[in-house]
Amino acid sequence: METMKKTFWALGLLLVISACKTDKKPAWADLNENIIAEYEVKGRTRTDVPDTGIHSNLEDAKVTNLKDLKTVSLADGVNAKVYWGMGALMAVVELEAGASMPERVIEGERFLFVREGEIEELVNGEKRTLIARQREEQGPLTSAAPVHEFVYLQDGAPTAIKAGPNGAKILEIFSPVSTFYLDAVGYGSIPDPISIEGFPVKPNVEPGVVLNLDELQYAELVPGANSRIISGKGVQMSFLRMNPNTTFARHIHPEEQTMLAFNGWIDEIILDDVVRMKEGDIVNLPPNLVHGGDLGPYGCDAMDVFFPPRTDYDANSKVRLDGYHKIVPMGAKAKLLINGSESEPTLVFTEGPAWQNGKLYFSNMYFDENFNGDPKKSSLVEMDPNGAYRNIVQNKMQTNGIIPLEDGTLAVCDMFGHRILKMDTKGNILKVLADKYDGKPLDGPNDLVMDSKGGIYFTDPQFTGDAVKSQPGRSAYYLSPNGEVKRLLEPNSYAMPNGIALSPDGKTLYINNTFDDRESWDVNSDKENFIWAYDVAEDGTISNERKFAELYLTRGILDKLEKSSGADGMKVDAEGNLYVATYAGVQLFNDKGEFHGIIYVPDYPVNLTFGGADMKTLYITTHDKIYSIPTKIGKS
Repeated sequence: METMKKTFWALGLLLVISACKTDKKPAWADLNENIIAEYEVKGRTRTDVPDTGIHSNLEDAKVTNLKDLKTVSLADGVNAKVYWGMGALMAVVELEAGASMPERVIEGERFLFVREGEIEELVNGEKRTLIARQREEQGPLTSAAPVHEFVYLQDGAPTAIKAGPNGAKILEIFSPVSTFYLDAVGYGSIPDPISIEGFPVKPNVEPGVVLNLDELQYAELVPGANSRIISGKGVQMSFLRMNPNTTFARHIHPEEQTMLAFNGWIDEIILDDVVRMKEGDIVNLPPNLVHGGDLGPYGCDAMDVFFPPRTDYDANSKVRLDGYHKIVPMGAKAKLLINGSESEPTLVFTEGPAWQNGKLYFSNMYFDENFNGDPKKSSLVEMDPNGAYRNIVQNKMQTNGIIPLEDGTLAVCDMFGHRILKMDTKGNILKVLADKYDGKPLDGPNDLVMDSKGGIYFTDPQFTGDAVKSQPGRSAYYLSPNGEVKRLLEPNSYAMPNGIALSPDGKTLYINNTFDDRESWDVNSDKENFIWAYDVAEDGTISNERKFAELYLTRGILDKLEKSSGADGMKVDAEGNLYVATYAGVQLFNDKGEFHGIIYVPDYPVNLTFGGADMKTLYITTHDKIYSIPTKIGKS
């Protein structure tokens, strides 16, 4: 009886498949039916997937590569690789410097993404420049975050595209299938376009507004796979990042899916076959065709295009956005306060911000291109809320983490001086709080946090220029209120312990790990790209080490098989949400370690703190710049 039920269910799906494309049974249908029954694959059904009369130029369920598609010349210096399914068309277009595409009017809807270079596009009757910028390799003097601008235009909007002085590479996605491109490839008899009105998913971006793809929030699809989801009326794009070693179980859905791999690789399960998809590989998966995937050590970035838009993906996106906007107000973006490469005094590598007495204090650390520091070129800076700033200490010490003390002074990590200092806000040293452990000098106090008793937790990753270190390895410590220093971690149990924070009740300590599996760093660990949590005892010691949250890794790190998140400064708000400065931006987690999103910052965030009149403004240090963004919760 059970076998009969599976067979009837599979046959029902097969009818949906046939209705979507043609009355003729697809060649793969019998095999698909058997796999559905064998693996007990469950799926959704929908009755609004139309037969468009358009036949894909990709063979169903067969992987090919963009380079194997015919190159289509659209104009002088403009060439495209074009592929399509029954309801969406994708065109990867390369434009030489100054080249232009023919001016035309959008039919249906079109999304244009700049992948490389820059273009000039007609948006709402005005010429707008859209750009792409790749993420800079993280270093002491480089920190720019990626930018990939895009725009959504609807039926009747004019489009006129011209490449910038260095040329451009763009991606256009249309629904319904663009007759302009079908004519260009010589499709033959083109059916009348279908209507894309009436599908249940509504566009989640405004037409005619230039946006940055890298600013959009990720929605979780399955554990280890997150996606920036963009929906139109008739098409939906899923810009997918799949973590190393993630698995997609065999599954089906009633929407057509066309997949393009960008980076890394995935062993894509298609029916009963497994095909490794790498950069430039594409595949068209008709509705309800069984597929899945296994990720290798590099993970994979890809774009899935669905026709029609998926309601479940739309719901996933809204869930993640709701969590993010419980912390960050709708529409809030990081605002540039200081560009220290253009103003005086010059800023090089800003760190350790702290709010005290209505002003922001931060370290201005000097590093050269090889991360060699120099206290004689460093300073401690005071900033007014309006962004005006000045050095209060200069050419004497290379400070790092700073925290405010209740008496209006500051506790400051003098990293290259191997000590923690108590200083006033004019830059005067009032007291040495700690400079030794076990009778030997500290190596390089980095970041710190104070508990309710006046004790200070601090990290020491030995990130100084001293050839010989005093302590046996990288660790974290507790400076008790009576001045005793206790080591909390086994030396070198972290590759680079850095950011440190306490829960609002003081019962949980958090520590992150900046580098791991990095060839240039001589210690690896089992801490990898995680934030770790510990129970705090009455005497300040810690126990019950456990993973708290997994930090996102950027593509360049994954390509090197590293686990270096760049995690640095951390802060906890009044509700226990954790804010972590990383290569990927400011990553947000709730008090259970659940991911809530990433605050996009145009440069690599190094550290952060709460400030402002209501203590709800988040100040972010990023190499030579200072940013701020409002939050809803802030520091109590």
